[in-house]
Amino acid sequence: MTQETYLTGITTTGTPHIGNYVGAIRPAVASSKDQSRNNFYFLADYHSLAKTEEPDRIHRSGLEVAATWLACGLDTDNAYFYRQSDIPEIPELTWILNGVTAKGLMNRAHSYKAQVQANDDRGSSDPDKGIVMALYNYPILMAADILMFKANKVPVGRDQKQHMEMTRDIAQRFNHRYGDILVIPDAEINENTATLSGLDGRKMSKSYDNTIPLFVDEKKLRKLVMKIKTNSLEPGEPKETEGSTLYEIFRAFANDDEVKDVERRYAEGIAWGEMKQLLFEYLKEHIKPMREEYNRLLDDPAIVEEELLKGAERAREISVPYIAEIRHAIGIRQLG
Repeated sequence: MTQETYLTGITTTGTPHIGNYVGAIRPAVASSKDQSRNNFYFLADYHSLAKTEEPDRIHRSGLEVAATWLACGLDTDNAYFYRQSDIPEIPELTWILNGVTAKGLMNRAHSYKAQVQANDDRGSSDPDKGIVMALYNYPILMAADILMFKANKVPVGRDQKQHMEMTRDIAQRFNHRYGDILVIPDAEINENTATLSGLDGRKMSKSYDNTIPLFVDEKKLRKLVMKIKTNSLEPGEPKETEGSTLYEIFRAFANDDEVKDVERRYAEGIAWGEMKQLLFEYLKEHIKPMREEYNRLLDDPAIVEEELLKGAERAREISVPYIAEIRHAIGIRQLG
Protein backbone atom coordinates (compact mmCIF):
# COMPACT_ATOMS: atom_id res chain seq x y z
CA MET A 1 0.00 0.00 0.00
CA THR A 2 1.37 3.42 -0.98
CA GLN A 3 2.07 5.68 1.99
CA GLU A 4 -0.20 8.72 2.05
CA THR A 5 1.47 12.11 1.77
CA TYR A 6 -0.12 15.15 3.46
CA LEU A 7 0.96 18.75 2.83
CA THR A 8 0.05 21.99 4.62
CA GLY A 9 1.30 25.53 3.96
CA ILE A 10 1.26 28.49 6.36
CA THR A 11 1.38 31.98 4.84
CA THR A 12 3.81 34.32 6.60
CA THR A 13 1.70 37.46 6.88
CA GLY A 14 0.64 37.56 10.52
CA THR A 15 0.91 36.26 14.08
CA PRO A 16 -0.89 32.96 14.87
CA HIS A 17 -3.92 33.25 17.15
CA ILE A 18 -5.77 30.71 19.30
CA GLY A 19 -8.21 30.02 16.46
CA ASN A 20 -5.27 29.00 14.24
CA TYR A 21 -4.01 26.78 17.05
CA VAL A 22 -7.29 24.95 17.60
CA GLY A 23 -8.25 24.63 13.94
CA ALA A 24 -4.92 23.93 12.25
CA ILE A 25 -1.79 23.86 14.40
CA ARG A 26 -2.87 21.42 17.12
CA PRO A 27 -4.23 18.74 14.74
CA ALA A 28 -1.22 19.17 12.44
CA VAL A 29 1.20 18.72 15.33
CA ALA A 30 -0.59 15.50 16.27
CA SER A 31 -0.36 14.32 12.65
CA SER A 32 3.36 15.14 12.49
CA LYS A 33 3.96 12.31 14.97
CA ASP A 34 2.12 9.75 12.79
CA GLN A 35 4.80 7.57 11.24
CA SER A 36 2.32 5.79 8.98
CA ARG A 37 2.25 8.76 6.58
CA ASN A 38 4.46 11.47 5.11
CA ASN A 39 3.78 14.97 6.42
CA PHE A 40 5.00 18.20 4.82
CA TYR A 41 4.60 21.57 6.57
CA PHE A 42 6.04 24.71 5.03
CA LEU A 43 6.21 28.46 5.47
CA ALA A 44 4.59 29.92 2.34
CA ASP A 45 6.73 33.04 2.25
CA TYR A 46 6.52 33.55 -1.52
CA HIS A 47 2.72 33.47 -1.21
CA SER A 48 2.91 36.38 1.20
CA LEU A 49 4.01 38.64 -1.68
CA ALA A 50 0.43 38.49 -2.96
CA LYS A 51 -0.89 39.84 0.34
CA THR A 52 1.54 42.40 1.70
CA GLU A 53 4.26 44.80 0.56
CA GLU A 54 5.93 44.98 3.98
CA PRO A 55 9.30 43.13 3.97
CA ASP A 56 9.81 43.45 7.73
CA ARG A 57 6.34 42.04 8.38
CA ILE A 58 7.02 39.02 6.15
CA HIS A 59 10.37 38.42 7.84
CA ARG A 60 8.99 38.76 11.36
CA SER A 61 5.97 36.63 10.57
CA GLY A 62 8.23 33.87 9.23
CA LEU A 63 10.02 33.72 12.57
CA GLU A 64 6.81 33.90 14.60
CA VAL A 65 5.00 31.23 12.58
CA ALA A 66 7.96 28.83 12.57
CA ALA A 67 8.60 29.36 16.29
CA THR A 68 4.91 28.76 17.01
CA TRP A 69 4.83 25.41 15.23
CA LEU A 70 8.04 24.30 16.91
CA ALA A 71 6.89 25.47 20.36
CA CYS A 72 3.61 23.60 19.92
CA GLY A 73 5.55 20.35 19.45
CA LEU A 74 5.85 19.76 15.69
CA ASP A 75 7.89 16.58 15.17
CA THR A 76 10.51 17.76 12.69
CA ASP A 77 12.34 14.42 12.79
CA ASN A 78 9.31 12.63 11.40
CA ALA A 79 7.72 15.44 9.35
CA TYR A 80 9.27 17.73 6.72
CA PHE A 81 9.28 21.35 7.95
CA TYR A 82 10.77 23.88 5.56
CA ARG A 83 10.56 27.35 4.07
CA GLN A 84 9.08 27.58 0.58
CA SER A 85 11.80 29.97 -0.59
CA ASP A 86 14.50 27.43 0.36
CA ILE A 87 13.20 25.02 -2.30
CA PRO A 88 14.20 26.57 -5.68
CA GLU A 89 12.48 23.71 -7.50
CA ILE A 90 9.08 25.11 -6.45
CA PRO A 91 9.28 28.39 -8.43
CA GLU A 92 10.82 26.45 -11.32
CA LEU A 93 7.86 24.07 -11.34
CA THR A 94 5.54 27.09 -11.09
CA TRP A 95 6.95 28.44 -14.35
CA ILE A 96 6.66 25.03 -16.00
CA LEU A 97 3.02 24.77 -14.91
CA ASN A 98 2.37 28.19 -16.44
CA GLY A 99 2.94 26.47 -19.76
CA VAL A 100 -0.08 24.19 -19.34
CA THR A 101 -2.44 26.49 -17.41
CA ALA A 102 -5.25 28.19 -19.30
CA LYS A 103 -5.65 31.91 -18.63
CA GLY A 104 -9.39 31.36 -18.47
CA LEU A 105 -8.87 29.07 -15.48
CA MET A 106 -7.05 31.84 -13.62
CA ASN A 107 -9.77 34.34 -14.58
CA ARG A 108 -12.22 32.22 -12.58
CA ALA A 109 -10.18 32.19 -9.36
CA HIS A 110 -12.25 33.53 -6.45
CA SER A 111 -9.35 35.61 -5.11
CA TYR A 112 -8.88 37.37 -8.46
CA LYS A 113 -12.60 37.84 -9.10
CA ALA A 114 -13.02 39.38 -5.63
CA GLN A 115 -10.43 42.04 -6.47
CA VAL A 116 -12.03 42.74 -9.84
CA GLN A 117 -15.40 43.11 -8.10
CA ALA A 118 -13.86 45.47 -5.54
CA ASN A 119 -12.55 47.66 -8.37
CA ASP A 120 -15.97 47.64 -10.00
CA ASP A 121 -17.64 48.58 -6.70
CA ARG A 122 -15.28 51.56 -6.41
CA GLY A 123 -16.26 52.67 -9.90
CA SER A 124 -12.82 52.07 -11.42
CA SER A 125 -12.66 52.05 -15.22
CA ASP A 126 -9.84 49.46 -14.99
CA PRO A 127 -11.08 46.12 -13.60
CA ASP A 128 -7.47 45.02 -12.99
CA LYS A 129 -6.36 48.17 -11.15
CA GLY A 130 -3.85 47.33 -8.41
CA ILE A 131 -3.95 43.58 -9.11
CA VAL A 132 -0.45 42.08 -9.17
CA MET A 133 0.56 38.87 -10.92
CA ALA A 134 1.45 37.33 -7.55
CA LEU A 135 -2.27 37.39 -6.75
CA TYR A 136 -3.37 36.35 -10.23
CA ASN A 137 -0.92 33.42 -10.36
CA TYR A 138 -1.43 32.44 -6.71
CA PRO A 139 -3.23 29.17 -7.63
CA ILE A 140 -0.34 28.06 -9.88
CA LEU A 141 2.23 28.56 -7.11
CA MET A 142 -0.07 26.68 -4.75
CA ALA A 143 -0.28 23.87 -7.31
CA ALA A 144 3.53 23.72 -7.50
CA ASP A 145 3.77 23.55 -3.69
CA ILE A 146 1.51 20.50 -3.70
CA LEU A 147 2.70 18.73 -6.84
CA MET A 148 6.41 19.15 -6.05
CA PHE A 149 6.17 16.67 -3.19
CA LYS A 150 3.63 14.27 -4.71
CA ALA A 151 1.09 15.10 -2.02
CA ASN A 152 -2.09 13.05 -2.44
CA LYS A 153 -3.92 14.49 0.59
CA VAL A 154 -4.17 18.23 1.22
CA PRO A 155 -6.16 19.37 4.28
CA VAL A 156 -7.82 22.66 3.35
CA GLY A 157 -10.68 24.86 4.44
CA ARG A 158 -13.74 25.14 2.26
CA ASP A 159 -12.45 28.50 0.99
CA GLN A 160 -9.49 26.70 -0.61
CA LYS A 161 -11.57 24.05 -2.35
CA GLN A 162 -11.47 25.87 -5.69
CA HIS A 163 -7.67 26.15 -5.59
CA MET A 164 -7.46 22.41 -5.05
CA GLU A 165 -9.73 21.81 -8.05
CA MET A 166 -7.43 24.06 -10.08
CA THR A 167 -4.39 22.09 -8.91
CA ARG A 168 -6.02 18.87 -10.11
CA ASP A 169 -6.93 20.48 -13.43
CA ILE A 170 -3.38 21.76 -13.99
CA ALA A 171 -1.83 18.40 -13.09
CA GLN A 172 -4.20 16.53 -15.39
CA ARG A 173 -3.40 18.90 -18.27
CA PHE A 174 0.31 18.38 -17.67
CA ASN A 175 -0.02 14.60 -17.56
CA HIS A 176 -2.17 14.56 -20.69
CA ARG A 177 0.58 16.39 -22.55
CA TYR A 178 3.73 14.86 -21.05
CA GLY A 179 2.79 11.52 -19.51
CA ASP A 180 1.74 10.25 -16.10
CA ILE A 181 4.30 12.17 -14.03
CA LEU A 182 2.44 14.39 -11.56
CA VAL A 183 0.41 12.93 -8.69
CA ILE A 184 -3.22 14.09 -8.74
CA PRO A 185 -4.01 15.28 -5.19
CA ASP A 186 -7.27 15.09 -3.26
CA ALA A 187 -8.54 17.85 -1.02
CA GLU A 188 -9.35 16.74 2.51
CA ILE A 189 -12.04 19.09 3.78
CA ASN A 190 -12.90 18.31 7.37
CA GLU A 191 -16.39 19.64 8.05
CA ASN A 192 -15.68 19.21 11.78
CA THR A 193 -12.59 21.44 11.80
CA ALA A 194 -12.79 23.52 14.94
CA THR A 195 -13.40 27.23 14.45
CA LEU A 196 -13.55 29.80 17.22
CA SER A 197 -15.48 33.00 17.56
CA GLY A 198 -13.51 36.16 18.24
CA LEU A 199 -13.86 39.01 20.71
CA ASP A 200 -16.92 40.41 18.92
CA GLY A 201 -18.73 37.10 18.37
CA ARG A 202 -17.83 36.81 14.68
CA LYS A 203 -15.41 34.16 13.43
CA MET A 204 -11.96 34.80 14.84
CA SER A 205 -9.98 36.36 12.01
CA LYS A 206 -7.16 38.86 11.57
CA SER A 207 -9.30 40.63 8.97
CA TYR A 208 -11.89 41.37 11.68
CA ASP A 209 -9.23 42.43 14.20
CA ASN A 210 -10.95 40.26 16.81
CA THR A 211 -8.25 37.70 17.56
CA ILE A 212 -6.44 36.52 20.67
CA PRO A 213 -2.79 35.98 19.65
CA LEU A 214 -1.66 32.56 20.84
CA PHE A 215 1.42 33.74 22.72
CA VAL A 216 0.44 37.24 23.81
CA ASP A 217 1.79 38.08 27.29
CA GLU A 218 -0.41 37.27 30.28
CA LYS A 219 -1.39 40.87 31.01
CA LYS A 220 -2.59 41.41 27.44
CA LEU A 221 -4.24 37.96 27.39
CA ARG A 222 -6.36 38.89 30.41
CA LYS A 223 -7.27 42.23 28.85
CA LEU A 224 -8.41 40.54 25.62
CA VAL A 225 -10.44 37.85 27.42
CA MET A 226 -12.19 40.55 29.44
CA LYS A 227 -13.22 42.23 26.14
CA ILE A 228 -15.08 39.14 24.86
CA LYS A 229 -18.66 40.06 24.03
CA THR A 230 -21.42 38.64 26.29
CA ASN A 231 -25.14 39.27 26.77
CA SER A 232 -26.78 41.28 29.55
CA LEU A 233 -27.85 38.39 31.81
CA GLU A 234 -27.15 39.09 35.48
CA PRO A 235 -25.24 36.83 37.93
CA GLY A 236 -27.53 34.05 39.15
CA GLU A 237 -29.58 33.97 35.94
CA PRO A 238 -29.18 30.65 34.05
CA LYS A 239 -27.16 31.07 30.87
CA GLU A 240 -27.04 29.16 27.58
CA THR A 241 -23.74 27.69 26.46
CA GLU A 242 -24.87 27.83 22.82
CA GLY A 243 -23.73 31.06 21.23
CA SER A 244 -21.40 31.88 24.12
CA THR A 245 -17.89 32.73 22.90
CA LEU A 246 -16.49 32.22 26.40
CA TYR A 247 -17.86 28.68 26.55
CA GLU A 248 -16.82 27.93 22.97
CA ILE A 249 -13.18 28.88 23.61
CA PHE A 250 -13.09 27.05 26.95
CA ARG A 251 -14.51 23.89 25.37
CA ALA A 252 -11.81 23.97 22.66
CA PHE A 253 -9.07 23.64 25.28
CA ALA A 254 -10.63 21.76 28.22
CA ASN A 255 -11.29 18.05 28.82
CA ASP A 256 -14.77 16.53 29.05
CA ASP A 257 -15.04 16.69 32.85
CA GLU A 258 -13.98 20.34 32.90
CA VAL A 259 -16.50 21.19 30.18
CA LYS A 260 -19.31 19.47 32.09
CA ASP A 261 -18.41 21.46 35.20
CA VAL A 262 -18.62 24.74 33.29
CA GLU A 263 -21.93 23.69 31.75
CA ARG A 264 -23.27 23.13 35.27
CA ARG A 265 -22.05 26.55 36.33
CA TYR A 266 -23.72 28.15 33.31
CA ALA A 267 -27.00 26.53 34.33
CA GLU A 268 -26.51 27.87 37.87
CA GLY A 269 -26.01 31.41 36.53
CA ILE A 270 -22.24 32.00 36.68
CA ALA A 271 -21.41 35.71 36.43
CA TRP A 272 -19.80 36.75 33.15
CA GLY A 273 -16.90 38.35 34.99
CA GLU A 274 -16.27 35.12 36.87
CA MET A 275 -16.42 33.09 33.66
CA LYS A 276 -13.98 35.45 31.95
CA GLN A 277 -11.54 35.10 34.86
CA LEU A 278 -11.94 31.32 34.75
CA LEU A 279 -11.22 31.25 31.01
CA PHE A 280 -8.21 33.55 31.39
CA GLU A 281 -6.69 31.37 34.12
CA TYR A 282 -7.29 28.21 32.10
CA LEU A 283 -5.75 29.60 28.90
CA LYS A 284 -2.81 31.05 30.82
CA GLU A 285 -1.90 27.69 32.34
CA HIS A 286 -2.56 25.69 29.18
CA ILE A 287 -0.45 27.94 26.97
CA LYS A 288 2.32 28.77 29.50
CA PRO A 289 4.83 25.98 28.67
CA MET A 290 4.41 26.55 24.92
CA ARG A 291 4.78 30.33 25.39
CA GLU A 292 8.02 29.83 27.31
CA GLU A 293 9.44 27.70 24.49
CA TYR A 294 8.16 30.20 21.90
CA ASN A 295 9.91 33.10 23.66
CA ARG A 296 13.11 31.05 23.91
CA LEU A 297 13.02 30.50 20.15
CA LEU A 298 12.31 34.17 19.43
CA ASP A 299 15.33 35.08 21.55
CA ASP A 300 17.52 32.70 19.53
CA PRO A 301 16.29 32.69 15.90
CA ALA A 302 19.34 30.64 14.86
CA ILE A 303 17.63 27.58 16.36
CA VAL A 304 14.58 28.14 14.15
CA GLU A 305 16.76 28.81 11.10
CA GLU A 306 18.65 25.56 11.68
CA GLU A 307 15.40 23.57 11.83
CA LEU A 308 14.13 25.13 8.59
CA LEU A 309 17.39 24.52 6.74
CA LYS A 310 17.49 20.94 8.00
CA GLY A 311 13.95 20.46 6.72
CA ALA A 312 14.78 22.04 3.35
CA GLU A 313 17.78 19.75 2.93
CA ARG A 314 15.59 16.71 3.52
CA ALA A 315 12.84 18.04 1.24
CA ARG A 316 15.28 18.72 -1.60
CA GLU A 317 16.29 15.07 -1.58
CA ILE A 318 12.82 14.65 -3.13
CA SER A 319 12.46 17.85 -5.17
CA VAL A 320 15.83 17.84 -6.96
CA PRO A 321 15.49 14.45 -8.68
CA TYR A 322 11.79 15.04 -9.31
CA ILE A 323 12.32 18.35 -11.10
CA ALA A 324 15.00 16.62 -13.20
CA GLU A 325 12.41 14.05 -14.23
CA ILE A 326 9.91 16.81 -15.04
CA ARG A 327 12.48 18.76 -17.07
CA HIS A 328 13.30 15.68 -19.10
CA ALA A 329 9.62 15.08 -19.78
CA ILE A 330 9.09 18.60 -21.18
CA GLY A 331 12.19 18.42 -23.36
CA ILE A 332 14.65 20.46 -21.30
CA ARG A 333 17.53 18.00 -21.43
CA GLN A 334 21.28 17.86 -21.85
CA LEU A 335 22.32 17.83 -25.50
CA GLY A 336 24.79 15.03 -25.30
